[in-house]
Amino acid sequence: MRLPLPLISVAGTPAECGAAYGVAAEALIAENVALYLRRFHDQAGLDRPAVRAAGAGYRGTTRAVHPRIAEMLDGVAEGAGVHVDEVYALNARTELIYGTWPAYGKQPDGGCTAAGVLDTHTAGGHLLMGQNWDWHPAQREAMVVLQTTDERGHTVITLAEAGMLAKAGLNSAGLGVCLNLLGCDRDGTVGGGVPYHVVVRAVLESDHLGGALKVACRTPRNASLNLLLGQAHEAGGEIIDLELVPGDAGWLHPVDGVLTHANHLETALPVHDRAKDLGGATLFRGARARRLLAEAAAARKVTEDDLAAVFRDHAGYPSAICRHVDERDEPLERSETVYSVLLDLDERRFGIAAGPPCGHEYAFTSLP
Repeated sequence: MRLPLPLISVAGTPAECGAAYGVAAEALIAENVALYLRRFHDQAGLDRPAVRAAGAGYRGTTRAVHPRIAEMLDGVAEGAGVHVDEVYALNARTELIYGTWPAYGKQPDGGCTAAGVLDTHTAGGHLLMGQNWDWHPAQREAMVVLQTTDERGHTVITLAEAGMLAKAGLNSAGLGVCLNLLGCDRDGTVGGGVPYHVVVRAVLESDHLGGALKVACRTPRNASLNLLLGQAHEAGGEIIDLELVPGDAGWLHPVDGVLTHANHLETALPVHDRAKDLGGATLFRGARARRLLAEAAAARKVTEDDLAAVFRDHAGYPSAICRHVDERDEPLERSETVYSVLLDLDERRFGIAAGPPCGHEYAFTSLP
C-alpha cells in the first residue's frame, strides 16, 4: 500500500539535505508558510514583519545550540525559495501561536495521544510505539514524510509539516520519538530558547537513548512539550516519557510494559499545568489508552493491530483518542486526528494512516 503522503528522501550534508528537501517540496512549503502566516495573524496578532523578527531570533538560538539543524533549515529556505526567517517562524509555530498564557486558552480540546510498548510485552518481541497527531484539518494537505541520510550514514524518517524537519519518527539507530503538546505558566516567560520542533529533530539526530535524553533536557526552550522516547536493542529495548517545561523536566517509566501520554502533565513538576484551566479529553485519553492495551500487554501479546485499535477508539466522541472535528468549535480552533503513526523500532519500520484513522489503513515503509 502506498503512503498517504509524499515521501521525500534526501542525502548529503545537512545543508545539502535541506536544500534538496526544499526543492522537492517547494510548493508544499510555500503553501504551509502562507497557511501559518494567516494563523500567526489571526491567532497571535503577528504581522509579517513581526513573524520574520521572531523567526530571526529563533534562527539565532538554533544556530548557537544545534548548528547542523540550522544548516539544514537554511538549506530548506534556499531550496524552496522562502525567506529564511519565515522558515524558522514556521518551525516555531507552537511558540508563536500558543507561547503565552492568554493565547494558550484558545487551544482546541485536541492534542495527541501517544503509546509505547516494550518488546517484552509484544507478540513479535519488537518495541512498538505510535501516536495520533491531532491538529487543524487544513494542515492535512501540507504534510510530507521526510527521510534524510546525512554524510555519516545516519538516517531519519519522520512525519513533518512541510518546511519542518520532524514530528513522530525513528532513525537508523532504532531510536523513535512521539510527541504531545503541553502547556504551563512558564511558557513564553524564558528568553531565547530553541523551537519545539527543532528539539524533536535534535532528538532524532541522536544515535542512542541516553544521548537523546541529554539533547532534550539540555536544549533551552520556552515552550512545553512531551516526548515519548524509545530505542530497540538486542539486549532488550527501553522506553521513557519526558515532560519538558521551560527550565525543568520530569519523566515516567513503563508500567507492566506500557507507557502512554496525552496533553497534560503527569509528573510533579513545580508549575501550573494549563490543562487544569482548560479541562477536556486529555484528562482521560492517556489513561484510556493504557487500559485498552493492558490485557494484551499482560499476556505479552501486543501487536501493531492492538495499537491501531487504540488509535481508532471513539470513547468520548468527537473528542476521543480518534479525534473528529466538532462543528461547534470556532473554525480556527477545530481539531481532528490528521495523521496516525505506528513505529516498529526493531525493524526500523514506519507506518502512517491518514486521519481520522478509523476510516483508513496504515501503509508502511522501512529504512534500508
